[in-house]
Amino acid sequence: MRHTISVLVENKFGVLARVSGMFSGRGFNIDSLNVAPTQEDSMSRITAVLNGDDRALDLCIKQLRKLINVVDVIDFPDGSAVARELVLVKVKADTRSRSELLQIKDIFRAKIVNLSENELMIECTGDDGKITAFLRLLEPFGILELARTGRLALKR
Repeated sequence: MRHTISVLVENKFGVLARVSGMFSGRGFNIDSLNVAPTQEDSMSRITAVLNGDDRALDLCIKQLRKLINVVDVIDFPDGSAVARELVLVKVKADTRSRSELLQIKDIFRAKIVNLSENELMIECTGDDGKITAFLRLLEPFGILELARTGRLALKR
């Protein structure tokens, strides 16, 4: 089962390694992992999407709460959080395909962030389903490169 976990930690050396080690030590596969400072410079938020069963998740959360430098741990059940992902995708764009790509961009409320003679770089944000659908529509044009942030989430 897929779980989204938010771990508020002190922004110190080695904390990420201890937290991610806890996930793998409990048998979770990490689908995505994001770490960034919060509104307080001394704190960071780790958002992880994990695959594993509910029982192992409960044990993992209890162990995380015992770790030094961990301030809070939140498990987001479905619907209890606002979750988004960002993707930057570089796609082939000749003069014939450019107008169709612009239509797709508009449908998904994406933005062109770079333009060259033979390619477009597009930024799109949304939930996992939106990002996946967006990428599927771009595949026939030729995706040259892409980078995804993974899921970010905050409690409603």
